[in-house]
Amino acid sequence: MDQWSRSAVIYQVYPRSFKATSGSVGDLPGITSKLDYIAQLGVDALWLSPFYRSPQKDAGYDVSDFRDVDPLFGTLEDAEALIARANQLNLKVIIDLVPNHTSDQHAWFQEALGSEPGSPARERYWFRDGRGESGELPPTNWVSVFGGPAWTRVPDGQWYLHLFDASQPDLNWENPEVHDEFESILRFWLDRGVAGFRVDVAHGLMKDPDLPDWQHTWGMVSGQEETDIPPAPMWDLDAVHDIYRSWRGVLDEYGAMMCAEAWVIDDDRRSLYVREDEFDQCFNFSFLSSPWTAADMRSTIRESYAASARVEAPTTWVLSNHDVVRLPSRMGLDRTGKGPNGIYTHDPQPDHELGARRSRAAHLLMLALPGSAYLYNGEELGLPEHTSLPDEARQDPTFFRTQGAEAGRDGCRIPLPWAADEPHAGFSPDGSWLPQPDGWADHAVDRQEADPDSYLNFIRSALAYRAKHGLGLAEIRDESEGGVLDYRVGPVRVITCFDEEAPLPEGWRVLLSSSPVDDRIGTDTTVWLVAENDV
Repeated sequence: MDQWSRSAVIYQVYPRSFKATSGSVGDLPGITSKLDYIAQLGVDALWLSPFYRSPQKDAGYDVSDFRDVDPLFGTLEDAEALIARANQLNLKVIIDLVPNHTSDQHAWFQEALGSEPGSPARERYWFRDGRGESGELPPTNWVSVFGGPAWTRVPDGQWYLHLFDASQPDLNWENPEVHDEFESILRFWLDRGVAGFRVDVAHGLMKDPDLPDWQHTWGMVSGQEETDIPPAPMWDLDAVHDIYRSWRGVLDEYGAMMCAEAWVIDDDRRSLYVREDEFDQCFNFSFLSSPWTAADMRSTIRESYAASARVEAPTTWVLSNHDVVRLPSRMGLDRTGKGPNGIYTHDPQPDHELGARRSRAAHLLMLALPGSAYLYNGEELGLPEHTSLPDEARQDPTFFRTQGAEAGRDGCRIPLPWAADEPHAGFSPDGSWLPQPDGWADHAVDRQEADPDSYLNFIRSALAYRAKHGLGLAEIRDESEGGVLDYRVGPVRVITCFDEEAPLPEGWRVLLSSSPVDDRIGTDTTVWLVAENDV
């Protein structure tokens, strides 16, 4: 297994929202033009969300060709140029791999639609006969993660499985042809210099071939939230680990890594993905979903380390991504944690000042913790959720498949603000695929770079001190008492106050603080301290 990733800080780039060189959608040349900015943050690598050829029904997670770049984002040569420039800047490049499903426009699925039931082409997917007198009912009562049924009927009467949108048919990983195809895809991109893969829906590839009924929900990021129900026949099956053991051999040939997106809130189940012969990392969604209280955060951190230690693996911390409400807005709600799936104008609105204060404290806590960590683009700017997005602008299939019951994920995907006084806040001269909210320019990179107290400069300082003091690989010791977290991480003392203040301890000086401190550490504040006799 790879070693650099055990303590790496990795920056997620959502290509369509990062930087556009023309048009209203971000592109690969736009990302390449901002690689210096990413390197100056102090991160070790970037993870690119999908840029493959795709009809874009689910923002590129519906892949029609895994070996090509969608013209929306550029060309294969643009991808190779991006990787080459990143390597010059000592940035590793990780790309998204989407093995659970393809687009319905993928050549395999189109072949399946033109083939007979039971044909080899259909066996690459989950085609089944329906129930009822004439097969008019779906094969099971399974529901899609995006809402609605998980089966769609084709003209000849059979049904196909899609645990997400109907445009995303699930692959049948019982089929050896699927295994061979993805090993080839891995090698295709490894040969072009990528350092590894973030594996989408890593817990979902294997299904119980008996297809038993199971009409329960499995939430994005949060996993199974209901209790006292039978095990899911399509999520987190033990058989999925055989796939990753086979991939491990390929990755080791190239010295590459992989990170699991496994929506498994149980720490012990999550730790199975990072056993020595499987993944290098697995997102700690327990941490992302934890309420902002001393008791919840302390138990989450403690249990996360205990589970990881059982398999001698690092913990991979994360607070945000393209699937959840942005952190400053989640932290400004009455109920903290994972938050809702999007926020409407008529929903309870976040307290922006409180949310920003807590968000800084959470970031400083996360970046002190040994292990690896991920930052979602715009997180370093303290960007809030867009909570007044008009319905006609929404594009997330969740919004449509739930008939608007859920606002969806568009609010955390708004194109980034780069320059306050340029059109579309410097994202593109030509437009913005999702409208930017009022006041977006106030968060622009050029304004924040000029402000020593900005969120951007705060994150840069935290990453610089994290590297200087080796926090990613340090030993951690918990000396917390009551409602205050108190950790020793290498030479740094990390104190987080939640709803009560604490005195600034004698014999220690402040290295970095999420909020101003004097002789007391205020509520919703994290401080990093070093002993006064340390230089």
